[in-house]
Amino acid sequence: MDFLDEALITAKSGDGGRGCVSFRRARFIPKGGPDGGDGGRGGDVIVRATERLNSLIEFRYRRLFKAQNGQPGRGQNQSGKDGKDVVIEVPPGTIIEDPDTGETFADLVTDSQEYLLLEGGRGGWGNQHFATSTNRAPRRAQPGLPGEEKRFRFILKTLAHVGLIGLPNAGKSTLLSRLTTARPKIADYPFTTLIPNLGVIVFDHEKTLTVADIPGLIEGASQGRGLGHDFLKHVERTTLLLHLIDITGVPQKGPLDDFDKVENELGAYSASLTQKRRVVLITKMDLYTSEHRDVQDVIEILEQRGYDAIPVSALSGEGLEEVKKMLLREFFHESGN
Repeated sequence: MDFLDEALITAKSGDGGRGCVSFRRARFIPKGGPDGGDGGRGGDVIVRATERLNSLIEFRYRRLFKAQNGQPGRGQNQSGKDGKDVVIEVPPGTIIEDPDTGETFADLVTDSQEYLLLEGGRGGWGNQHFATSTNRAPRRAQPGLPGEEKRFRFILKTLAHVGLIGLPNAGKSTLLSRLTTARPKIADYPFTTLIPNLGVIVFDHEKTLTVADIPGLIEGASQGRGLGHDFLKHVERTTLLLHLIDITGVPQKGPLDDFDKVENELGAYSASLTQKRRVVLITKMDLYTSEHRDVQDVIEILEQRGYDAIPVSALSGEGLEEVKKMLLREFFHESGN
């Protein structure tokens, strides 16, 4: 698997360089004054978001990041070189937290957005700064200040306009492949999708939408069952949810039991998720027969609850144009005709 959405790292900023004790040495000037240079500043640790990345996988192999120390000062008033900063690159959507307290330091959501994680230590003063009228030859210089060392947790929450949710095998990956440019791996068993797949719907050069296939949820997901917490956090970033229910599924407790299971998990995880706009897609209509639950009954019950419902088939293409027109209306206020 080449996706990782949580990582623990240790970062250390650079130590400041030591100031120099030195005196001017020149011909015919036997008692030159102090000319010790200052130490260089330690390098900072900076986190930068880049669209080049879509996972925290690199932190599986590298967990320690150290900036360079500042160089010591030298004679003839020469300051030491500043230490080089270290830049940690993460995908947009990465949150930086304190792993012990859970405090959030930053939420990097746009390309090239930066956050100063740790500041480098200041360089020490050379002895030139300590000369006074009573002490013209100070043999004192400052050590550089040490850098900081701390642990941080990076949490990636997928950035997408639209999130596809539903029970395992509701047809999310197949629908994503038909609506967008994504080519997810598709198989017929629970949790075939273990990572959020991303795709882009291109209406024209100026109108595009990012769609995330959120891995299938199961009962107990809000309590962490079946990687539930790992999946549900990706729903928080989306603007619109497309809730998929499989018309060929056999509900155990009423015609919308599969729908209610997922909705209950969303609400149990975060009340804000239940406030998100959602549209229900009734999938696998190419397999629909009289033996399955009545699709019109399902639509009517959903409409009574205030949900729009669209029957679709990723295989035959039924309803896909209607879905795209709906998305144009939702995001670009266009009719889509």
